[in-house]
Amino acid sequence: MQLILRQGRIVDPSQKLNKTMDLGIEDGRIAEIAPRIRKKGRKEIDARKLVVLPGFIDMHVHLREPGREDSETIESGTNAAARGGFTAVACMPNTQPVNDSEAVTSFILEKAREASKIAVYPVGAITKGSQGKTLAEIGEMCRAGIVAISDDGHPVQDNQVMRRAMEYSRIFNLPIIDHCEDKDLAAGGVMNEGYYSTVLGLRGMNPAAEEIHVIRDAILARQTGARVHIQHLSCRRSLEAVLRAKKEGNTAITCEVTPHHLLLTEAQVSAYDTNTKVNPPLRSQDDVDALVRGITSGDIDAIATDHAPHNINDKRLEFDRAAFGIVGLETAVALICDRFVRTGIITLERLAQLFSSGPARILGLDRGTLAKGSWADITVLDMELDYEVQSAEFLSRSRNTPFDGWKLRGGPVATIVKGKVAWSL
Repeated sequence: MQLILRQGRIVDPSQKLNKTMDLGIEDGRIAEIAPRIRKKGRKEIDARKLVVLPGFIDMHVHLREPGREDSETIESGTNAAARGGFTAVACMPNTQPVNDSEAVTSFILEKAREASKIAVYPVGAITKGSQGKTLAEIGEMCRAGIVAISDDGHPVQDNQVMRRAMEYSRIFNLPIIDHCEDKDLAAGGVMNEGYYSTVLGLRGMNPAAEEIHVIRDAILARQTGARVHIQHLSCRRSLEAVLRAKKEGNTAITCEVTPHHLLLTEAQVSAYDTNTKVNPPLRSQDDVDALVRGITSGDIDAIATDHAPHNINDKRLEFDRAAFGIVGLETAVALICDRFVRTGIITLERLAQLFSSGPARILGLDRGTLAKGSWADITVLDMELDYEVQSAEFLSRSRNTPFDGWKLRGGPVATIVKGKVAWSL
């Protein structure tokens, strides 16, 4: 066999598997899972005391190329992803130029074939230039290889345009991924509107700006039959709106949450650290508690990083003027392992659902399982690994993290893509 992982704890919810076994790989695919594989592998990994899971997928990243290679490139971003335990990423379209055409989609895929050891799935823009006015060439981008459409940081404000986008998305069987923000209500805010924004003298962003667009998307999804995925959900009431739509049974709606919205609150902005400036903003403790309940209950479908790298010059500014965004590819898995798995808030099975099978299902990818014959995309974790976040050592080109210096236990030690080791500790 090409590769055998010996005596790892294999956790795969798709097969209801949580057991110490051998896993064999041949021709880039899962060949066998058994208590003991008698054959010898050309390469073998001692996986005792390690956890072997279906490859993690980050369905919300910004790779910045083309256009902002000073902040990130496809090569640096995917190297960071592999180090963070991700076997695949879906990259947002807000590049320069915007990925609103077959040409840009093809460029991203070609660059990924040259420079990336993991799978890269482009997401195309909903509208031309992400300007919210005219639909982009969705069919051409679909043929070129996009897996979804989104205007991400420039959410569509025109309800009729969003309705037409949903109708078109059904033609091409693509999910719409939406950053929910009513720009009028957000009113140029730079943090959550409330006590802390008042005390700090910073413009607040009303939480209703998110909730209103979540409700709009749910209504339009119900009317059009489109598949809609809500990005980086941050508010309790937004989650409640998603759950109401799910309970109706005739609305195809899913949602994701980021590690920073699970772990940080608006109080962290008090030091005016621009690494805590993110959109949607860090919210109240009540919101954080609701999101944590959502990942334990199964109400939230995925965890994604919203990896948003920025050149230091875009962050080393007054809080009002600094760019929104946090890098997350190299910290997300370790943060969730330490703060949620080791503490018993979620199980390893739930971890696999949030990082692997959930994103694969939403994006329609042939991944997220260790079933025989599937691609051998594997994330290997050591739940006893001691790890300190040191942004200076990131493989990403950017360092904008609020987690620098955090001491964590548990995280990735190997990332395997189609049977090949893309990264190992």
